[in-house]
Amino acid sequence: MLVVMGVGDTVNVDIIWQKFLERMKENISPMLFETWFLDTKLVRLENSQATVIVPMHVHKKHLSENYNDLIEEIFTDITGTNFKIIYLTEDEYQEQKKKVEIHQDVTSNRKIESNLNPKYTFENFIVGESNKFAKATALAVAEKPGFMYNPLFIYGNSGLGKTHLMHAIGNYVLEHSDKTVLYVTSEKFVSDFIGINKRSKDGNNFDNVDIFKKKYRDVDILIIDDIQYLGNANQTQQEFFNTFNDLYGNNKQIIISSDRSPDDLKLLEDRLRTRFNWGLTIDILPPDFNLRMAIIDKKIEGHQMYNTLPQDVKEYIASNCTSDIRKLEGAITRVFAYATMMSGSEITLELAVEALKDYFVKSIISKNKIDQVQQLVANHYNITVEDLKSKKRKASVALPRQIAMYICRTELGESYPKIGIEFGGKDHTTVMHSVDKIKNEIKNNGILEVEISKIIQEIK
Repeated sequence: MLVVMGVGDTVNVDIIWQKFLERMKENISPMLFETWFLDTKLVRLENSQATVIVPMHVHKKHLSENYNDLIEEIFTDITGTNFKIIYLTEDEYQEQKKKVEIHQDVTSNRKIESNLNPKYTFENFIVGESNKFAKATALAVAEKPGFMYNPLFIYGNSGLGKTHLMHAIGNYVLEHSDKTVLYVTSEKFVSDFIGINKRSKDGNNFDNVDIFKKKYRDVDILIIDDIQYLGNANQTQQEFFNTFNDLYGNNKQIIISSDRSPDDLKLLEDRLRTRFNWGLTIDILPPDFNLRMAIIDKKIEGHQMYNTLPQDVKEYIASNCTSDIRKLEGAITRVFAYATMMSGSEITLELAVEALKDYFVKSIISKNKIDQVQQLVANHYNITVEDLKSKKRKASVALPRQIAMYICRTELGESYPKIGIEFGGKDHTTVMHSVDKIKNEIKNNGILEVEISKIIQEIK
């Protein structure tokens, strides 16, 4: 029997096992050899595992408990490779082979049908405060499709990871079950639906209808990306409504994404929007500064120039790409490319600024320094300048507002009345209270002190 151990390495397992048995004879008595080893057989070398068939279950237990160290030592000496020894009876081995063949057959068929991108997985989805609920929910759906949160509706601006999560769900399902998955964009759904109307020579379109229904209704998980583009196609909405009902009625999982919430999809029929709210609706928010930094580290991991990207350059990119991960990836690529074109110049903050001067749309357009502080603080905490100037008192707005006031006072030296005016007409005593509160906070909160220092550095 020939078995492939690695690329270009084909070996005969019978010869290996014969050598092994001869060596084993030299280390144990003839009676023990005949009892425990004579009727064993090596059948597979794969993925650092050696599969050995034994006559009975008692052999599995006895060999693994009493001889495993000696077996692995001799086997390693013969093959030159460390293998973990797996003991199976003939029945177990045949059952295992059958499962592997079925899985390979199903997987090979699905790769054609699913349209999933294998590079998008849960493992490489970077998690932060803005998306951890979305990731946890998506994983729950992947583990129990059709039962947990059906339909799952994910919405958020472009470039925040919606498509990544949808593909991750599909890839997880294919890896851990025999269920079928189909991922399509809404444009593809519309295109396929239009194809139904192409009639054959005898004047009917029955075959096309059957093909369409089989594609979209004979799956366990249907994933539709960018559902908002279904808005101007009334007949297609009708067909999607029918497809949705068929899948939902059969406990098949439906996953939908959009750039806005179901209630804001005004061009879609009310009955569709209502159904989108039957399950769970989750929104993905723009990544905060820490998550953007983590994404940068992940994106450059393994890159040949990984160790050449200084911390201040990472922070510069993270500070300017506040709402789109794809733009952040593009900025990293641009800096690396620019350094290479400049004859392998050292990457510095000055080089990064030069490389990205036409890439970033100016996110900070300030009439004065207070405007600049407000914009930077708003970007850092994923809120708006209008929020800082508003009367909102929730912590997610109140703390950034106090920090912004503190910076304006301590770093810019602005008067309390002027700061109050620039923050929506606040009383100067309110500004004083905010500044004093942050002064006291940073004495006991090292994390907050670091955050404020980063913002101040950006200003300088």
